[in-house]
Amino acid sequence: MKPNIGIVNALIRLTLGFTLLSWTTSRLSRRPYKDSYIFLGLMGALKVAEGITRFCPLTYAYDSCQKHDEHEHHPNGNEEMYNPS
Repeated sequence: MKPNIGIVNALIRLTLGFTLLSWTTSRLSRRPYKDSYIFLGLMGALKVAEGITRFCPLTYAYDSCQKHDEHEHHPNGNEEMYNPS
């Protein structure tokens, strides 16, 4: 697993993740029965983990999908014309 996001992006994810995590923690202390706060807390923890490891699974999936589409549509590197008629 090699990093696929930059340093600035990682710092932004850390900042937003810790902010979201602290906000949901304060809200959960007042209303512990709300499930939406638990979900938002998990999303904040995910952003913190992405910032620490500098690896985003969604970016990885998007990049690998783009590479797969390039090889599927242009195996020789040449664009082929398609005439639908």
